[in-house]
Amino acid sequence: MDEAWRAELAELIAIPSVSADPAHREDVKRAGEWVCEFIRRIGGTAELTPFGEKELALGEIPASNGGGNAPTVLVYNHFDVQPPAPLELWESDPFELDIRGEWAYARGVADDKGQLWLVLKAAQRLAEAGALPVNLRFACDGEEEIGGHTIADWVGQDERGADAAVIFDGGMLRRGVPTIELATRGLVGLDVKVRTGERDLHSGMYGGAALNAIHVLMGCLQAVLAGPNGLLPEPLRQGIAAPTAEELEAWSTLPPGAESLSDAGAQPLDPKAAEEFYLRTWAEPSADVNGIVGGKPGIRNTTLSIAASAEFSIRLAPGQDVETIGAAAERLLREAAPAGAELEIKFVGANPGLVRGDAPAVQLALEAFEQTLGVRPLLTRVGGSIPLMPALTEKGIDTVLSGFALPESNVHSPNERFLVEYFAAGIDTVAALFTALGRLS
Repeated sequence: MDEAWRAELAELIAIPSVSADPAHREDVKRAGEWVCEFIRRIGGTAELTPFGEKELALGEIPASNGGGNAPTVLVYNHFDVQPPAPLELWESDPFELDIRGEWAYARGVADDKGQLWLVLKAAQRLAEAGALPVNLRFACDGEEEIGGHTIADWVGQDERGADAAVIFDGGMLRRGVPTIELATRGLVGLDVKVRTGERDLHSGMYGGAALNAIHVLMGCLQAVLAGPNGLLPEPLRQGIAAPTAEELEAWSTLPPGAESLSDAGAQPLDPKAAEEFYLRTWAEPSADVNGIVGGKPGIRNTTLSIAASAEFSIRLAPGQDVETIGAAAERLLREAAPAGAELEIKFVGANPGLVRGDAPAVQLALEAFEQTLGVRPLLTRVGGSIPLMPALTEKGIDTVLSGFALPESNVHSPNERFLVEYFAAGIDTVAALFTALGRLS
């Protein structure tokens, strides 16, 4: 790795911008200032800008031709990192960039400071060569690792928009196999409280005659969980946008679902779960009970409980929306409750995001990746939820979501690492991507 590059990246890595720890609040802001200073240094404008309760690093670099008719590309990365604990498991200081063999080690080197840096370097290369064909708008945050919504709120209020967005906060399927992730699932989080009487009762005196809130809750939850075929009830499957033929073809080349389940130490939900692994985790909704409270856990007693509660979540498939599925789930829960049971239900959530595989920005990205890496990326999806994606897609901004981390990069774990060769390859690829996006009309 070029020594000047190494020193520059090490400077960013050294800032302990741990957003989950209030003691590092100023460090998070300092990392944002570092990003702004970099953009200013290469000819752009940028300021760490308060927005809501947090700050965003907002900057711009105009196209080399002055930017009048050039397409505009919105770039997002995050400059906060996960806590480094447990420190005793690190083989080097987590906030000192350490290159050992083919790997660079540090907290944030893969997620996401290393990738933020290579995106900035690609912009620098084109700007300094007078070859930047797009107007770049940067909007980076310091709360991604704590699930912050500030950047999504900003996108929702932003009136200028962009012709495309670029996010490098993901990874490759494996070495030499890049991906572009077209979709993220949404999320509905529900809180359910059940009450069936005025006070807990003696089960010997009232058992078999009085409603038990825990039993009622169990029955209600069963009404929103997957059936024997592994799929949710039809009311919770409304609006699903089916994957394209090109996506399905790409998924057929992925490691078998049985392997993914086995590697996670998990057991298949049903006989077809392994075969349908990618379809279910990327393109279908799923529901999981995340916690149940009722009775006196850990104490053997013979009480009939009249209060119980649960938290459960529904991952929304692309095409679905929070209000429709949240209301459908509430309806199923209430219909499953017996007379006399009182239910209190609340839900919140974030919509899924979906970019068409034939979107011009995606097609240009496929060409750019293939040009620099010699291989066409696979079109995949993300099973989790990223609030920024729906914020962008709801504005009609097609997004290229990709990255160069690897499954063995130890993201969020001790000894986080990034393959050194992918710094240069990443800069080349992002530069080619920005160049290709200059052809957007």
